[in-house]
Amino acid sequence: MLISELLEAATEKLFAAGVNSPASDAELLGCFVLGIERSELNMSVFSKKMFPDHLVEEFRTALERREKREPLQHITGVAPFRFLELEVGPGVFVPRPETEQLVDLAIEKIRLVKNPSIIDLCSGSGAIAISLTTELLGSTVYAVELSKVAFDFLKRNYQKYGLDPSNCRNENLAGAFPELEAGLDMVISNPPYIPDTAVPIDLEVQLHDPSIALYGGQDGLDVIRQISTRALYLLKPGGQLVLEHAHTQGPKISELLLTEGWQEVESRQDLAGKVRMICARKP
Repeated sequence: MLISELLEAATEKLFAAGVNSPASDAELLGCFVLGIERSELNMSVFSKKMFPDHLVEEFRTALERREKREPLQHITGVAPFRFLELEVGPGVFVPRPETEQLVDLAIEKIRLVKNPSIIDLCSGSGAIAISLTTELLGSTVYAVELSKVAFDFLKRNYQKYGLDPSNCRNENLAGAFPELEAGLDMVISNPPYIPDTAVPIDLEVQLHDPSIALYGGQDGLDVIRQISTRALYLLKPGGQLVLEHAHTQGPKISELLLTEGWQEVESRQDLAGKVRMICARKP
């Protein structure tokens, strides 16, 4: 069978299954099974190459998993994030493209600080922490993750990029890194912020993302409250707090931070025009 024919049939099946990006996912599954880059796949389609017979069954198995709405990243075992390719799988939150903008905001806020010290709370796979470490010259970035399963992914991703895993801790953020009291320039987090009674729209999230990475109490803000308290402990005077949140939560989080004494509280929109980020300065 031609590669183009197999991909076309796969796209139709993924569309019928309700996958948001059926053509793209079909191509990425093809790349995964064939062990090639997307550009090479496109050239193979253009050249009317055949899909190797001995790999067709492997492709169909991967396709069936995606039809059942298993995340593409769980099937391939990797998730792209900025300049990284992170190991992911069941038990760790798959980093989202929107969170790349949170890293942009963090870099904007910290760019004038020489050799900044940063901590990423609720670090998951390490997407934010590793991005900041590799993109900010001279930075030291610590990472905290409560889930043991996610922490194992975090350590492996740190090691993959040649970073020191001793800067990572598997512990509750409420008491994390007590020796860093008033010593950090930034606290950043993409925390759990979905209210406990809410049901995520995407089946991939409902069925496969770990609940510990999703739910944040009755109003979704329990973990953000903990982060605010811990950040006031960890930051130097003038240090920055940078958070991601749901697009409906901006006003409540702004009020929360102002009540706790934060200054220069500022909300930011994502590329879709939704208010999804907030930053503040410790007095």
